[in-house]
Amino acid sequence: MRILVTGSEGQLGWEILRQASFFNIEAIGLDLPCLDITVEPGIMKVFKEYKPDILINAAAYTNVDKAETDERACFAVNVNGPENLAAACKNAGIPMIHISTDYVFDGTNKTPYTEKDPVSPTGIYGKSKAEGENVVRNILEKHIILRTSWLYGVHGHNFVKTILKLGKEKEVIGVVSDQSGSPTSAADLAETLLIIASRIQNNYEIRFGTYHYCGEGITSWHGFAEKIIETAKKHSPVTTELVKPLTTGEYPTKAKRPPFSALDCSLIQERFGITPKPWQKSLEAVIERIFSG
Repeated sequence: MRILVTGSEGQLGWEILRQASFFNIEAIGLDLPCLDITVEPGIMKVFKEYKPDILINAAAYTNVDKAETDERACFAVNVNGPENLAAACKNAGIPMIHISTDYVFDGTNKTPYTEKDPVSPTGIYGKSKAEGENVVRNILEKHIILRTSWLYGVHGHNFVKTILKLGKEKEVIGVVSDQSGSPTSAADLAETLLIIASRIQNNYEIRFGTYHYCGEGITSWHGFAEKIIETAKKHSPVTTELVKPLTTGEYPTKAKRPPFSALDCSLIQERFGITPKPWQKSLEAVIERIFSG
């Protein structure tokens, strides 16, 4: 089986390419400047050249704060891009797996969001991702939309790497404690995507549609940072002595974050037998890989 992975230089795309051979999958990774998903002719050329069996779209505009003043570029990548890809998949007669986000919800729930909960994004990024989901649904019948949250990994820029860097430099780190969600390892998410792709290709009875996948368990950004520092101490000296809890008001950002964005993953467990791993265990595995080079 050959899959085409867009956004292959990002932390998720990189992990998909790293793990693909474990599933006997040939993965072709493309990213800027070789492929711009907002330019339709380039996509058609790539499909004609590589003839993929499945597309995984891991490309996205993910700078949540910059999106507030860069709406056109954000919507181009997160809406027009998936629209072009879904159209190309329809034309080629192949399925598409599209990555979305917890930011399609406003964060007012008291319990983890299910796939049936109505979306209500508060910022430009979330609105673009919600609209991107809709264009995929409207164009392509055979699609999987997989929402995830608080993604981090060995490759690329992310919260874990930021805290590890600060942990070497500062005695006190201030982190928001009134926003809660579920950290997700890019390695775990990539494995999940490759399992789904394998089952599609092997003609398992697949129920296409929207699913949630994130690390098991709920924490705050503050709790996440504390665990990062605690784990880092097992591998290297750490300067940080205190992770100080902050309120959202004490750490203002251009884009409003959902105060609670945990995702209910019971549907993907029921239909695919995929059980998310505890976020603490996955974090330990990622930090060990980071320190081992």
